[in-house]
Amino acid sequence: MVRIISYLTFSGNCKEAMTFYQKCLGGELQIQLVGESPGASALPHSIHRYVLQAELRNGSVEMMATDLVGDDGLKPGNTVSMMIFCKTKKEFNTYFKKLSTGGTIIQPAKKNFWGVWFGTLQDRYGNYWLLQFS
Repeated sequence: MVRIISYLTFSGNCKEAMTFYQKCLGGELQIQLVGESPGASALPHSIHRYVLQAELRNGSVEMMATDLVGDDGLKPGNTVSMMIFCKTKKEFNTYFKKLSTGGTIIQPAKKNFWGVWFGTLQDRYGNYWLLQFS
């Protein structure tokens, strides 16, 4: 069975927001900054302090977040996405293909610099999806 969780997008204040949510909801918070990532040397130094990925877990409460926003910036509709963690590459490909039908592929499905298959899309109803398989 796949897991689907909420994925929040911020514009520079992700660490502050996720720390606030941790104080409200409890749990363990893990934060990785862009500058700490394996691909940091290929990215502009100006974003090294941004959160690449944050994850808050407390029992059944699970949230993820980032400061990395697309070229359009933050706008209503793109601040919350659904993230699907797939168990197999076939599952990943199937969901990506079906969800992107009639929609827009934002980041094509491919193996990325942190070694997992990843892709993002906006479905035909305007909702954003992030899919991952490792």
